[in-house]
Amino acid sequence: MKPVILLLMFLFAGSIFSQKITKRSLKPSDVYRLQNLSDSHISPDGNWVAYTLSTVDSVKNKRNSDIWMVSWDGKESVQLTNSPESESQPSWSPDGKYLSFVSSRNGLKGSQIWIMDRRGGEAKQLTDLKKGDLDEYEWSPNGSKIALVIKTQPDTAKVKTPKPIVIDRYHFKQDIEGYLTRKPSHLYLYDVATKKMDTLTKGIYDETNPKWSPDGNQIAFLSNRTADPDRNENSDIWVIDAKANATMKQITTWTGSDSAPQWSPDGKQIGYLRSTASDNYIMYDQSVLCVVSKEGGEPKLLSKSLDRPVGSPRWTKNGTSIMALVTDDRTRYVAEFSISDNKMTKIASGNRSFSSLELHPSGSFLTAMSEAQMPTEIYALEGGNPRRLTQHQDSFLEKITLASVEGFTSKSKDGTLVSNLLYRPANATVGKKLPTIFFIHGGPVGQDDYSFDLSRQMLAAAGYAVVGVNYRGSNGRGLDYCKVISGDWGNIEVLDILGAADYVVQKGIADADKLGIGGWSYGGILTDYVTASDTRFKAASSGAGVAMVSSMYGVDQYILQYDNEIGQPWKNFDKYVALSYPFLKAYKIKTPTQFMVGESDYNVPAVGSEQMYQAFKSLGIPTELIIYPGQFHGITNPSFQKDRFERYLTWFNTYLMKK
Repeated sequence: MKPVILLLMFLFAGSIFSQKITKRSLKPSDVYRLQNLSDSHISPDGNWVAYTLSTVDSVKNKRNSDIWMVSWDGKESVQLTNSPESESQPSWSPDGKYLSFVSSRNGLKGSQIWIMDRRGGEAKQLTDLKKGDLDEYEWSPNGSKIALVIKTQPDTAKVKTPKPIVIDRYHFKQDIEGYLTRKPSHLYLYDVATKKMDTLTKGIYDETNPKWSPDGNQIAFLSNRTADPDRNENSDIWVIDAKANATMKQITTWTGSDSAPQWSPDGKQIGYLRSTASDNYIMYDQSVLCVVSKEGGEPKLLSKSLDRPVGSPRWTKNGTSIMALVTDDRTRYVAEFSISDNKMTKIASGNRSFSSLELHPSGSFLTAMSEAQMPTEIYALEGGNPRRLTQHQDSFLEKITLASVEGFTSKSKDGTLVSNLLYRPANATVGKKLPTIFFIHGGPVGQDDYSFDLSRQMLAAAGYAVVGVNYRGSNGRGLDYCKVISGDWGNIEVLDILGAADYVVQKGIADADKLGIGGWSYGGILTDYVTASDTRFKAASSGAGVAMVSSMYGVDQYILQYDNEIGQPWKNFDKYVALSYPFLKAYKIKTPTQFMVGESDYNVPAVGSEQMYQAFKSLGIPTELIIYPGQFHGITNPSFQKDRFERYLTWFNTYLMKK
């Protein structure tokens, strides 16, 4: 072989090698690079998948979503929209010629449905709604009509002095929405050719989630028609003929919650989810997969014996079974449930998390999936095997190293076995004890699973071992495991977190002198409970938390939970005081803690963080308070997301990275 060829081969190999070793650790500014895929839908011919891709413009400090399309074989990818305003809710016309979406582009005050020829060309505005907000829409099977869900809005004419907000509701405030007045959501029927719109439902009740019957004659939907919907979490499935002045018929009568209706291929049955509990308030619960005749009657409970939450039901092509997602101990897998004998068969599982399902004309399925080191991408699910269709995350991953993720089981003081996840930094020295942060999930009814988690990866990239604890109250371990904390917050969850801490210290993973803890929402609440119970943690970050429960009645959005889970304060004040121990015993806390919250958070209002910050300041405990202007419970402003990561790292580094 000629020397020049050898030299070129050496240089080429060296180039590849250098690319591999120039990967860097994750850093806060990477929030600008991570893209989010969602809302995928298959074209009627099965050849294309439309979806939304959300990206960040760091200069404008704005997140924007566009409509993309990928071929079913995964070989072609096309961006269909590229406007300054976001587009969402992509949907195919039944003949497959058009793709519709929702946007407020061109300076519109409210969202409208737009439609574009799938072969190319500019999108055209289809609807011109003058009043109300468009929430949902769905094409009729023949494509001639569209079912709309429109939320009533009061007159928004500009006036110098706004009118007083007059409220008469039991549940009167909600995060993002703010103060709640009577603005029901109703169903409308839009004629695509004539642009005429007929009203299907009226009155004081909400109607949501419309689903057309296969023959196009009826629409199933959800509604709570109890005397006062604010005082319970009931929802039932109703059916109405797809024509003006039709009479609706109630299909389900469960006093709990029914949701996610899906017509069977022959139009004779409706698959759906219902709550296990039939109570007024349903916090610690898991959905059960059911099927009922379109005429109503007693439903068949397909997953009742499973004792795991089921979601995203979709009928198989032949109508003999229903596919669904099952949440189970740090995973979410795809399963098939037989209508005839309730038999469940796992279709796709493993240490990963599936997040959507849609039937392909071939009988296969479309899904979205994430793994511990892979953010969400879209996949074809064929014979139980995921085949990747999109490649958007490659550009994010090619530049960075990520922590490894492994599961472990710890034992709490009372003997309970708890499932956890451990994130080990990519450059961690084998056998060396690491400063360790326990980053606690919110909910409480949620779980840490083997999906990509940017927060924990970010902390691990700074050199920390990071632990996620599926404390009691989490789902994926059965109903009893979930509901055992009802009315007893900050008790056994603390035991579970401390048990996990004992484990990683005993195993030589964590440095016992460099332990930190943090979280958001219920994770922030548990951070306060833990630091008020144990002094081993040297730093904490409590996000959107509350510690003085006795002061929150009527302040946040959880009035149903207060009244039904711990009772009204004037009847059970001792319980409220007991649950407020992090604030009332703040003098026992030794852990330096930063508090963070969105200024406009109605879910867990800023007052919860402010009270603890003030207590720490009064007591002389190191602390700081960060308020994110204009933010609700979730921090959505990209620059604030970056800022939050920077402040996490600065705070924990100050107390845990000391020599």
